[in-house]
Amino acid sequence: MPVLAKRENEIDQLQQEEASSPWREGWKSFKKNKVALIGAGIVLFFVIIAIFAPLLAPYGVNDQELSIRNTPPSFEHWFGTDDFGRDIFSRVLYGARISLWVGLVSVAGSVILGCFLGIIAGYYGRWIDTLISRIFDIMLAFPSILLAIAVVAVLGPSLQNALIAIAIINIPNFGRLIRSKVLSVKQEEYIMAARAVGMSDGRILFHHVLPNSSAPIIVQATLAIATAIIEAAALGFLGMGAQPPQAEWGKMLADSRQYIIQAPWTVLFPGLAIMLTVLGFNLMGDGLRDALDPKMKN
Repeated sequence: MPVLAKRENEIDQLQQEEASSPWREGWKSFKKNKVALIGAGIVLFFVIIAIFAPLLAPYGVNDQELSIRNTPPSFEHWFGTDDFGRDIFSRVLYGARISLWVGLVSVAGSVILGCFLGIIAGYYGRWIDTLISRIFDIMLAFPSILLAIAVVAVLGPSLQNALIAIAIINIPNFGRLIRSKVLSVKQEEYIMAARAVGMSDGRILFHHVLPNSSAPIIVQATLAIATAIIEAAALGFLGMGAQPPQAEWGKMLADSRQYIIQAPWTVLFPGLAIMLTVLGFNLMGDGLRDALDPKMKN
């Protein structure tokens, strides 16, 4: 037993040395990418306003004053008001909470389930791999937004059900990505050595295979958050996501589309918020991809 434990420690040390060096180099490369830092700054900005929305908002998120319906931007109402006399600036701030929450939680669920299925398929192969891969293929055969609409139609329109739908439609993307990575990682020397000393499959998968497959997952997750925000806005626009009076950016666009001519500010600022948030995550994701992917080094 002492010999076995010593060999396992040696394998762990070898794996950690191989994994830590790319992460350090990736971080140095990311810091040199000015565009990626701009994206990270945009994301950080929206995270801060989402956290401190109650302190930053000059009015309550659902405070109504019908006498100032659809008034243009002014010193009292920086982004103007909507058709209920609600302050758009305050609602945009609170909308950041909902959009970021949906994006982060839905992608986290997709990563957990997708990685679990992808690791099992890639590591064990055979009929398990065939079954899981065919399930992924069937899910990918449907356009993502149509599949999300179908899921919400079954569960019922609500923000929580929209979150579940977005998580479900992104599972195949992470599953196929981690599966392809596992197929190559499991042939590495430290994995073969771990098997030779009798290390359990569970420890090999979660202590060796998964950490060495995490770089592409992090990149894909960052980009998927941007996609999830757009999908949540689309479901909200269709009335299948956030429900009144929730201040969700897509729902704000849907409620104001009939006033786009006489009160364009009611759709301008929620649309800009969606665009900037998605842009920030995309720029940061591209920077992470360039930093962590060895093929992009040159």
